[in-house]
Amino acid sequence: MTVITIDKDICTGCQECAKVCPVYAIEGNPHEPQKIIEERCVNCGQCVQKCKSYISLVDHGAELYAQKRAERRLPETVTEPLFAAYNVCHLDEVIAALKSSKFTMIMAAPAVRVAIAEEFGMPLGSLTPGKMAAAMRRIGFKRVYDTNWSADLTIMEEGTELVKRVTGGGVLPMFTSCCPAWIKYMEDQHPNLTKHLSTCRSPQQMSGPMYKTYGAQLNKVDPKDIYLVSVMPCTAKQFECSRPEMNSSGQRDVDVAITTRELAYLIKLFGIDFAALPDEEFDLPLGDYTGAATIFGVTGGVMEAALRTGYTLITGKELGPKDVDIQPVRGTEGFRTADIKVGDLTLKVGILTYLKNIDPVIEKLEAGTLDLHFVEVMSCPEGCVSGGGQPKLVLDAYVPEAYKNRREATFVHDKDLPKRKSHENPAIKKTYDEFLKEPCGEKSHHLLHTTYKGSGGHH
Repeated sequence: MTVITIDKDICTGCQECAKVCPVYAIEGNPHEPQKIIEERCVNCGQCVQKCKSYISLVDHGAELYAQKRAERRLPETVTEPLFAAYNVCHLDEVIAALKSSKFTMIMAAPAVRVAIAEEFGMPLGSLTPGKMAAAMRRIGFKRVYDTNWSADLTIMEEGTELVKRVTGGGVLPMFTSCCPAWIKYMEDQHPNLTKHLSTCRSPQQMSGPMYKTYGAQLNKVDPKDIYLVSVMPCTAKQFECSRPEMNSSGQRDVDVAITTRELAYLIKLFGIDFAALPDEEFDLPLGDYTGAATIFGVTGGVMEAALRTGYTLITGKELGPKDVDIQPVRGTEGFRTADIKVGDLTLKVGILTYLKNIDPVIEKLEAGTLDLHFVEVMSCPEGCVSGGGQPKLVLDAYVPEAYKNRREATFVHDKDLPKRKSHENPAIKKTYDEFLKEPCGEKSHHLLHTTYKGSGGHH
C-alpha cells in the first residue's frame, strides 16, 4: 500500500526530505526529483512535514492547482499550497460513508487534540478535545469516541504481558508495539528480532475490534454496518489499518485512518467554525479515558503510563499522587534509560525517540548486551505530537515551539484529569467484567494481540 509519495512534477531536489528520513529511504541527485524506496520506507511522513517544494493557486494558476488537488483526492475547499511530498488522502471514502446508511464511528488519538486547533489559527499546542468532539459530531458521525480509551486498554494488556515476561522468563527486553513505523522497520530490517516486540496491537488496532464487537453490542448494531474512522497524528497508521491480519472482529477492524490535517480539511469542508464551537464530551463508555492514556502522544508517555499501572500489577499497591509523575522517563533526547524501583524489583527501562537513533540499540540487542526489561520506541522526532500527519509547520523556526507546546499541553491534560492510571478507568473495568474477562486472557488474545513477520507467527 502506497502511503507516502513525492510528486516529481513539484519536487525541486532540495533534498530536505532525504536529510530527515530516519531510514534513508529517499534517493536522488541534488536539484532533481527525489524517489522513495518503497521497501525501505516506514511511512512515518517526516518527509511530508519537511518538504519545501510546492505549487500554489497564486503562483501556478487555478488549472494546474485543480489538477494536482484532484490527483490527490483532496476536497475542493482545499486552497493551501500543495507540497511535493504528501500522504495519500482517503477523505472521499469517509465522505461516501457519511452519505451512506452505515453506522459511522470516529475516534481521535491523544496527539490530535493538542494540534488540530493550529489548522484554525489558534496558538501552537492549543488543547481542544472538547471542540474536536463537537466538530466530529457536527460532521455527522453517529458515535464520537476516543482512542485514549483503548490506550488505557493497551496498558492493561501490555502491562500484564510485561509482568508475565519479567516474572516468567519470557523474551526480554520487550519493546513497545504502538508505533506502526517502528513495527514495519523491525519486520523489514530485523525480522529475527521481532520476538522482542510486545504482541499487543496499537491503541488504534485495539479500538477497531472492540468497537465492532463490544461496541456493536452496546450500540445494538450489526458489526457489518459499522464504518470506523480513526484520526491520527500519523501517516503510518494508514498502512497499519490496511494490514490483512487486522480483521479479528470478523470485519476490517478499522476502515480508514485519516490524519490530523485531513480532519481539519473535513471540518472546513462542512463549513464548521472550529474556534467558536462549545466544548462537548466524547461518547461513553468507549470514549472514557485517564491521564495515562493521553500521555501516549509524547515520547516516554507509553512507558510512564505502563509504569503507573505496572507498579500496581507488581506490588498490589497504588502510586501516591506525588509519585504519579515519573520524571526519569520524561525528556526528548534520542535514547535514555532509567532504573525504576517497583516494590522489590528494579525495572530497567529505555526510551528511544526518533528512529534515526535506533542503530546502536539494535547492535546491543543483537549482541545480547541490552540489559533492559522494557523499551519504548517512537519513530518521530518527539513522538506522536511530531507525527507526519500533524499540522504542517512551513517555517522551521516554529517547529521547536510547536513540539514544546504540544508536549506541555499533553501533560496539562494528564494533570487535569480526575483519574491518571489506566487501571482506574471505570469503562475499562466494565469492559473486562462484561466482555474480555481478563487482560491477556483468551478473548483479548484473539482480539487485541497480533503476530509479526519473523516472530514465528503468520503475517
